[in-house]
Amino acid sequence: MTDIKELLDSEAARINSPEFITADPVQFPRRFEALQDIEIVSLLSATIAWGNRKMICADCEKMLRLMNHRPYDYVMSEAYEELDDCNIHRTFFARNLRHFLRGIHSIYARHGSIADFARHCGMAKAEFPSWHLVEHMNNALREANGGVDDSRCLPLNLRTTALKRVNMALRWLVRDDGIVDLGVWKGVVDKSQLFIPLDVHVGNTARELGLIDRRANDRRTVVELTAILRRFRPDDPVFYDYALFGIGIGKG
Repeated sequence: MTDIKELLDSEAARINSPEFITADPVQFPRRFEALQDIEIVSLLSATIAWGNRKMICADCEKMLRLMNHRPYDYVMSEAYEELDDCNIHRTFFARNLRHFLRGIHSIYARHGSIADFARHCGMAKAEFPSWHLVEHMNNALREANGGVDDSRCLPLNLRTTALKRVNMALRWLVRDDGIVDLGVWKGVVDKSQLFIPLDVHVGNTARELGLIDRRANDRRTVVELTAILRRFRPDDPVFYDYALFGIGIGKG
């Protein structure tokens, strides 16, 4: 495993650079300074982060235009209720955005920030913090939408979902090395508690390197892969997301 660790360390250091930002959805929350704006844009940008990266970034721009580039004000004024139905990204539409923002509005109305909401629901004490947070966020979204769920916003199958997009947003919010990730969630959850954002590229690269055997890109595989990465870097296992992503894209 020594050679693999050296490869991962080298590749992660290469990819985790300012140059990475310009073609990645992380660029969008980085445009803002207020915590609430960063939280909203992180969650929404990550929510539509599947498919072609250029299309993802173009559609993140579209979403910010719809919110007049003032996401927190847009949410708290409930301007989303006047949003005409339109396609945001692939199978994510304005009706899904309205559903999500109603829930976010209710969280801010009660807690002031999603960070405070995460503290309130005991995220840091949970064995699987990101799944714990999403369970509580889904409850808030359901309540704000008259008891209706919407899997386009946040996954509902928490026993099996890899939770890739939320784990990526949490990487942005929590990791604090000052290079790509923003690290604005101070004292909410430690970066050592984060889980790898697992998608097809990352999973295939991890298998090629012999880190995992399971073929499914599901929650169990995320837990197993992150446990292995914690052996290499106990305080910051998702640092290696950059390596696994970079190697995967390089070979794809």
